[in-house]
Amino acid sequence: MTEPPPTTEMPPQRSQRIQVSPPVFFISAALILAFVLFGSLFAGEAGRLSAAVQATIIVDLGWFYVLAVAGFLLFVLFLMMSRYGDVKLGPDESEPEFSYLSWFAMLFSAGMGIGLLFFGVAEPIQHYALPPVGEGRTIESARQAMVLTFFHWGLHAWAIYIVVGLALAYFAFRRGLPLTIRSSLYPLIGKRIHGPIGHAIDIFAVIGTMFGVATSLGFGVLQVNAGFAHLFGLPTNVFIQIVLIAVITGMATLSAVAGLDKGIKRLSELNIVLAVSLLVFVLVTGSTVFLMQAYVQNIGAYLGSVVQRTFRMYAYEPNAWFGDWTLFYWGWWISWSPFVGMFIARISRGRTIREFVVGVLLVPSLFTFLWMTVFGNTAIQMDLSGAADLATTAVNDMPVALFETLEQLPFSVVASGLATLLVITFFVTSADSGALVIDTITSGDAPNPPVWQRVFWAVSAGVVAAVLLVAGGLEALQTAAIASALPFTVVMVFICYGLLRALQMEGKGTPTDLSTVDDGKPDGEIGWQHRLANILHYHDRDSVAVFLAGTAREALDAVAAQMRERGLSPTVAQQEDHLALVVPHAERGAFHYTIRARGFRAPSFAFAESRKTHGSERLHYRAVASSPDSDQSRDVTDYSIDQLINDLLNRYARFRHARRME
Repeated sequence: MTEPPPTTEMPPQRSQRIQVSPPVFFISAALILAFVLFGSLFAGEAGRLSAAVQATIIVDLGWFYVLAVAGFLLFVLFLMMSRYGDVKLGPDESEPEFSYLSWFAMLFSAGMGIGLLFFGVAEPIQHYALPPVGEGRTIESARQAMVLTFFHWGLHAWAIYIVVGLALAYFAFRRGLPLTIRSSLYPLIGKRIHGPIGHAIDIFAVIGTMFGVATSLGFGVLQVNAGFAHLFGLPTNVFIQIVLIAVITGMATLSAVAGLDKGIKRLSELNIVLAVSLLVFVLVTGSTVFLMQAYVQNIGAYLGSVVQRTFRMYAYEPNAWFGDWTLFYWGWWISWSPFVGMFIARISRGRTIREFVVGVLLVPSLFTFLWMTVFGNTAIQMDLSGAADLATTAVNDMPVALFETLEQLPFSVVASGLATLLVITFFVTSADSGALVIDTITSGDAPNPPVWQRVFWAVSAGVVAAVLLVAGGLEALQTAAIASALPFTVVMVFICYGLLRALQMEGKGTPTDLSTVDDGKPDGEIGWQHRLANILHYHDRDSVAVFLAGTAREALDAVAAQMRERGLSPTVAQQEDHLALVVPHAERGAFHYTIRARGFRAPSFAFAESRKTHGSERLHYRAVASSPDSDQSRDVTDYSIDQLINDLLNRYARFRHARRME
């Protein structure tokens, strides 16, 4: 691994009115603004360009998406089965913050979204009516429709999320780096993650996330418009959809301005309750036994064809279906990966990589399969039996298919109203938390960015969704997802390589001749009473800041003074939340020892939250020491000066041994 980034210069204090990483924020905003202006002023040209871009990507780069997504799934399965599966996402002594039940519940919430409401009926019935090959509206096309739906919403989608979420969790919790996308490339480019390359990575993540969220909001407003048309006779057109986007985006904006973060938390939890209620309603009022049988059979059929489906590009029978469906989904999941990945990373500290992969890969997938079976097979059975012509409805107007299906069940008005309400609440929470993720990236993971930045990104997502609908409707939404994900797909390939490089370094910084070193404990061992008191004591931010400025600074200054007497040139730099010692060694790189104040909290069911979200809650802070070159982080809160010096020197000895300086 390359040398850690030096922090010998104090950065300028950020204004309280704006807290951003200027290159990331302004370049991302400029690119999005350029798209909005072009799409709104030249809608016709934008629509034609959208179609041309989608056709080019499908024809020339479809193979790249297929190989990349297949590689992501194989990569996470390899990590799960390899020795790396035992590595913890945090220090070796760390334990999960949540029980399995709570963790699974939050993973379940991550799997819920507008997409399940929009595509739960529309996709299976579309594949049943218009399969990629073969005759439609047959028993065979019904079987294949569910396999194709499972393929798009199953293991591959969650493998994409795992790649980003696992990298974020590993480098933040085990290596002590900031919770940003660029940190995952540290093993490959070292301190250059803080320069233009790192900025470009975050810009790709912002653009992908913006268009991924906007795509979801576009689908959501189409569904809301269809629901209002079904319930109240509201017209279905672009003007109404833009008005709905403005109103619902305004709701998300007001929640950010008013600081209704606890409301968003409760709304997210309510989403889950309402979604499960709707699922149970359809399951109970429909053909319950048939649906459970179909669920089991669909899973078996999916697993039996997953390898063939993974690599099938219809090269011998070219058609538009592959680009309209498979490539669209791969692009959509990739563009959403920073969004969902950050959420699952934040709730997974203390898990092993094996637990992380198994939990994230299986739990949401199994629930999604159940959802698609209940809604999709119910609609297909109605069409096959002649109870309703849902295939024609889905082909002509996809958003209406859900409400036409619910109309065949008891209490259809109540169910349709519940579905419409659910899409609206998902819209609000997605816009709000999606804007927060983008704000986190563009602010450089600032602890308390001003509210207006989050509002800016929430409004931007709504505006981009509106422009996409004006520029080409569903086709423009598909193109946005596919095209915006392309550069981030390349980044994800390097993320996999960087994570593997970092995992290969696990333990290699500890030579056998250092096995008797006391590992940071003066006189051989820290008393158990001291350790227990340290574990049980909760520190606030101020007490950790005092520790950094006092004990920690004195320890690092003492070591630096001794090193200078021996001809070295160490520097000690102190910033608001961390203290760093850097010891340059010319071409051998630099030794870097950082003690950082880290706050810990319990994330909610919302996709992601800032630290400001929990400003009124009691947070506990710890002083965490790390040396990103090869060692894991360590909680050094309440260490004495001697204990800190011993921990530092142990790491420095390993650094010198690894660089063959002894």
